[in-house]
Amino acid sequence: MKRLFPLTAVCMSTALAADIPIREIILYKSGVGYFERAGTLSPGESARLDFKATDMNDVLKSLTIQDRNGGKVTGLRYDSSEPLEQKLAEFPFKIEGQAPLSSFLAEMRGARVELKFSAETLSGVVVSARLAASEDKKPDREQVVLLLDSGDLRTLDLAAASSIRFADPKLQAQLKDYLTAVNQSRSKEKRSIYIDSSDAKERQIAASYMIPSPVWKSSYRLIFDEKSDSTLEGWAIIDNTTGEDWNNVQLAVVSGRPVSFISQLYEPKYLARQTVDLPEDQAANPVVYGGVIGGIVNGVPDGESRPGPPMGQPVARAKALNGRDRSQMVTLASPVPVVTGSYQSSMGAVSAVTANVAAADLGELFEYRFATPVTVKKDESAMLPFLQQKIGSRKLLIYSENYGEHPMNAAELTNSTGKTLDGGPITVFDAQSYAGEALMTTLKTGDKRLISYAVELGTRITSKFDSTGNLVREIHVNRGILTTRQAQQETRTFTIRNVDQKPKTLIIEHPQRPGYKLLNQKPSETTADAYRFEVKLGPDATQKFAVNEEQLFDNTYQVSSITPDMLLTYVRNKAISETGRRELQQILDLKRQIADTDNQIHQTDSEVTTLVNDQDRVRRNIQSLNNVNGQQEQVQKYARQLSTQENQLASLRDHASELKKQKATLESNLNTQIEKLDF
Repeated sequence: MKRLFPLTAVCMSTALAADIPIREIILYKSGVGYFERAGTLSPGESARLDFKATDMNDVLKSLTIQDRNGGKVTGLRYDSSEPLEQKLAEFPFKIEGQAPLSSFLAEMRGARVELKFSAETLSGVVVSARLAASEDKKPDREQVVLLLDSGDLRTLDLAAASSIRFADPKLQAQLKDYLTAVNQSRSKEKRSIYIDSSDAKERQIAASYMIPSPVWKSSYRLIFDEKSDSTLEGWAIIDNTTGEDWNNVQLAVVSGRPVSFISQLYEPKYLARQTVDLPEDQAANPVVYGGVIGGIVNGVPDGESRPGPPMGQPVARAKALNGRDRSQMVTLASPVPVVTGSYQSSMGAVSAVTANVAAADLGELFEYRFATPVTVKKDESAMLPFLQQKIGSRKLLIYSENYGEHPMNAAELTNSTGKTLDGGPITVFDAQSYAGEALMTTLKTGDKRLISYAVELGTRITSKFDSTGNLVREIHVNRGILTTRQAQQETRTFTIRNVDQKPKTLIIEHPQRPGYKLLNQKPSETTADAYRFEVKLGPDATQKFAVNEEQLFDNTYQVSSITPDMLLTYVRNKAISETGRRELQQILDLKRQIADTDNQIHQTDSEVTTLVNDQDRVRRNIQSLNNVNGQQEQVQKYARQLSTQENQLASLRDHASELKKQKATLESNLNTQIEKLDF
């Protein structure tokens, strides 16, 4: 039977590092949490902080250490993320998982060891070790051969030794480190940071850091009261996933969105280096040095490195996180209603809780700090009340076209609490009854927000769309380009029927569309993408509400390409100025003259073509008659006709040439007038 390597017999006992308990936690909306630990270290003692491996990047980025006795921390150590195989490869030995002790000692040949037996202690150098087979089915024996200080070689039975120790302290420490690395590798998710101290006195230290944490959540109850202002009740939902209990910690939750990111600081980074060898020894050659081309730059010789800025010290926490204004501490409690006699429903009643928190602005953030220490066990969650105050509210109806026929029951909340309200779901109670649910985004103090929580079946709304044609509003000309600004009007008419016997206030949300502007209605409010119109509804009444909008757009044309008929419509348009009307009229007259001249040219060209064709016919007739006897008189007649047509052709061609000159002159005048247009 094999005897396995006795690790405990070789390792030295070590004192456990001190744990520092969590004292304060601040949870944020950016996926991180601030944790502060504080505790006492005995003289020369080290503190250990345990983290998940995935948290180490954030810890190394944010960890700060304070010594509240005024001392100094001598150093920090933490478990490396180097793979186990790479760590163990650095040691001069290797311990297999099921290797016997003799196998390990055989690998340590030449090492000096001390073996304790019941009667004596022997020291010597390991020569060899083996697992010897026994006879008669007895267990195998582990033996080691030592070279004793006396010079004798002696075979010893390892089973008889009570302890084994390496005489070389360095080798003993290496064995201890080897086993420590193996032990740490068993927990792949756990990493530790050690805070070392060399002081000879007791010390009070504090360590703070940021680690990934579940986002805390808000949930609210809005309770309407017909006789007074509504009550808003806020609860913070937190989750403890850190793997350890939170016992009596100071807890705060912060509303806001600070920037948070992960920087890879924990994983070792390696750079590929070049392999450079010294050149072979050769005969020395004369060296020629270059001339100086630089000088002293800013007091430092050119080419030398300049010192950088000093390394920053750990940033202390913001004063607002440590120095709390306790004067802002508020305690709001509502007793449970006393019920006598028959059963009375408590739905919609204010919770019997104490919202004992200090609220404080932290720049763009807002903090709720619970006055009473909080305890949350690991892998558990908790609901903590952080708000219970009266809040300004107004019941409304709200309608958008995508709602269908009915509007929504809504409320306009005005944050009069003096605190920033974190976004979250709201359960609404009205007349001691469940009324619906809503969602609210983060609401700063003094701001307003609309929430809708139920369909209002007592009101029906329909809408009708109407559009008019394009209307020319403006006409401008510059550098031969005519620009018209046209408008298209659209009307959306809402028909609203209130079937209930009570008045109501309706908010109509109408989308803002790029390029459109309102004509007749002024919105009560405007959001980033909608107009809000407030309409008062009478009891059991029907009324209409119209929203008129106008879209303006521009069209551009080359004046030279506009036909006279189109120009005439612009000249007659009421939107054009008198100066523009006169100038466009001149252009119109010139275009008409050019068109008339062009028609005359075409007509003259047509007459020339007709005469030329007729001359061809006459010439063919003459050629035919010349071959016939007795047709001389007819030939003479055709010849006279040709002579007359030639005179007509010359006259027509002269007239066409004159017309073309007139057209060229008119076109030149037109281009000049167009270049001058500016109105």
